[in-house]
Amino acid sequence: MFNLDSLVRPNLRDMKPYSSARDEFQGEAQVMLDANENSLGSAGPARFNRYPDPQQRAVKAELAKLKGVAPEQIFLGNGSDEAIDLLVRLLCVPGHDSLLVLPPTYGMYEVAANLNDVAVERIPLTSDFQLSPEIVAGVLASAAKLVWLCSPNNPTGNLLHAEYIEQILRGFGGLVVVDEAYADFAPTASWTTRLAEFPNLVVLQTFSKAWGLAGLRLGMAFASPEIVGYLNKIKPPYNISEATQQHALAALHDAPRAEQLRQQLLTGRDWLAERLPALPIVEQVFPSDANFLLVRFRPDATAVYEHLVGRGIIVRNRTTQPGCTGTLRLTVGTAAENELLLRALSEFNV
Repeated sequence: MFNLDSLVRPNLRDMKPYSSARDEFQGEAQVMLDANENSLGSAGPARFNRYPDPQQRAVKAELAKLKGVAPEQIFLGNGSDEAIDLLVRLLCVPGHDSLLVLPPTYGMYEVAANLNDVAVERIPLTSDFQLSPEIVAGVLASAAKLVWLCSPNNPTGNLLHAEYIEQILRGFGGLVVVDEAYADFAPTASWTTRLAEFPNLVVLQTFSKAWGLAGLRLGMAFASPEIVGYLNKIKPPYNISEATQQHALAALHDAPRAEQLRQQLLTGRDWLAERLPALPIVEQVFPSDANFLLVRFRPDATAVYEHLVGRGIIVRNRTTQPGCTGTLRLTVGTAAENELLLRALSEFNV
C-alpha cells in the first residue's frame, strides 16, 4: 500500500513552511501595505512592483480546464527542473536514500541527485530504448524512493511501453515520475488522465516545447493534492514571476495557436524522417514521438557534428550517452532550417 508520508523526509513532514504576505491575504484590496513592496510603481514600461500570486491561481484555473484535472493537482515550477529538484529533496535523505533512472535519459535527474547527495541506481533500457519484463522486475525490486520514466524519452524520442509503466505504478514502493516534456508530440493520451488510479504517480510537463515558451521557464507537475501540497510547502514562496504568469495566461487563451505550431513541427519531423535515410552517412533514424530525431551516423558522428558547426548549424552530440554511440539529436526546425540541415548533411565528405 502506497503511503506518501512514509516516503517524505521526516524533517519535512513536520516543517512549518514560510508564510508570505500574499499567502496570508488572498483577494482584492485597494491599499496593499503588507509586503514591503514599492507602492510607487516600477522602473521600466510595465508595472511589476507587486509580488506575484504565490499559488498561481489564475494560471492553474485555466490549465485545469485544458488538462482535465483539478487546480489542486497542479504544481507550477521554474521549469520542470524545479519540480525535479523538489521531488528529490522532498523524499530523499542526503547520504542515505537513492533514486532510480533508466538510461539513456534526461540528464537532470542525476544532476538533482548529485546536488542533493542522493545515490543513483541505473537500470539501462533495452537496445531499442524500451522497457522489458526484466527491467520492470529490477525496478520493482529496488528500494529507491522514486523512479524517473521519461516518455517520450530524451534523447531517444520514443514512448515507453504503457503496459510496463502501469506495472511499475502498481508495484513500485516509491513515487513514479513520468516525464512528459514531449508528450504533446505523441499520439497517446497523457498519464494525467490516470492520476486518480495511482496515488504514487507524478506527471511532468512543460511550456517549453509545444507551447514555444522555453524563455519563460515554466514547468508543470500533476499529482495528487497531497503530493502537490508537499511541493508547495517546500518551494520558494514566489517561484513564478508575475510576468511569467501573465504570459502563460495569454498563451493558454491562445491555445489554437499552440496547436498550429504543434502540427507544423509534426510535419517537419515527418519530412526529415522521410529524407534522412537516403543520405549515405545516415545509418539509422530512430522512431520519434517528440519534436526531434535521434540519428545514428557513419563513420563518425562527431565529425558530422563538427561539420554542421562549421556551417553554423548546432545539433546535440549524444554519442557518449549509454546505447547512443554514433548518434546526434536533431531538433525539428522551421521548414527553411530543416532544408539547410539536410543540405549540409548531404555535403559532408566521408
